[in-house]
Amino acid sequence: QVQLVESGGGLVQAGGSLRLSCAASGRTFSMSTMATMGWFRQPLGKERQFVAGISNIGSTYYADGVKGRFTISRDNAKNTVTLQMSSLKPEDTAVYYCAADRGIITSNPSAVDYWGQGTQVTVSS
Repeated sequence: QVQLVESGGGLVQAGGSLRLSCAASGRTFSMSTMATMGWFRQPLGKERQFVAGISNIGSTYYADGVKGRFTISRDNAKNTVTLQMSSLKPEDTAVYYCAADRGIITSNPSAVDYWGQGTQVTVSS
């Protein structure tokens, strides 16, 4: 069993920054066994969208709309994943979810192995 717990969400003005964290745990869990960690988001009334992913060797990839503004990182020793978000826009408003997968995270959320409970990010204009 794997638990993912997000933190760091909140209300921020447009142009501001937020840092989301995801703590992973489990009875015998080691994040190094997760090939990919990632973040998705779900705006109110819309489908869950891929935001960013990071492989076990640190390769990163992003959705087009966040490239250059968001940075994903992972620390396998601490079992944490972070999403640094800068130059936030009102359209970034969503519930942000941490994701973990034993394979490769793609833009298809239905294929993800594990999810966190989500954290709300609201960007005011």
